[in-house]
Amino acid sequence: MAQAPVDRRRLRGDESRRSVLAHAVDTATVDGLDGLTIGRLADASGHSKSGIATLFGSKEQLQLAVVAAAREVFIDRVVAPARARTPRGLVRVCALLSDWLAYSRDRVFSGGCFFAATSVEFDARPGIVRDAIVAASGDWEDYLTVSIEHAMAAGELPLLDDARQLTFEMVSFLEAANTRSLLYASAEPYRRAEVALRARLTSLGADPELIASIGA
Repeated sequence: MAQAPVDRRRLRGDESRRSVLAHAVDTATVDGLDGLTIGRLADASGHSKSGIATLFGSKEQLQLAVVAAAREVFIDRVVAPARARTPRGLVRVCALLSDWLAYSRDRVFSGGCFFAATSVEFDARPGIVRDAIVAASGDWEDYLTVSIEHAMAAGELPLLDDARQLTFEMVSFLEAANTRSLLYASAEPYRRAEVALRARLTSLGADPELIASIGA
């Protein structure tokens, strides 16, 4: 069977889109999604203004594409590695927490966690961009909650009766570490978050040897 011809224009367009989005996601963590302009992205990515306008159409469509790209990076850096190297249960919960801390601490994006930054920017601004941020953040929290529930079912958190509550507390620790690290230009908030996370899990009856891996 003959292979379909390669559409080189489409390939170039896809490559250009990925390049522009990489710059856009990073910029959004520092200047916000509203700080994205076609002119700034053209300067940063080396593409023409007209080319970027053709790729995304409107600023809102650009913002939605940036949220989607940031979600893919988050999955690749936090969720997928933890799933690949750990079984279900407390060990996976610890891996997710460790990978989130590394994702923020290693400055995958210049402004730390993309969703921590844009959630503050859009929390009181209804619309489809906010909806996309909520959906992506909700997916992460849902996955963390399910992972905690698996640990509960395995008897690894014998004193826990509300997985969603623990998710809320853990996300609060993580996002506080992200924000304070940026504000004070210090890694100390990450160490304090690790201590807080381990202490909370210890209070719920977790095995100290398992939770020692958080941040390690």
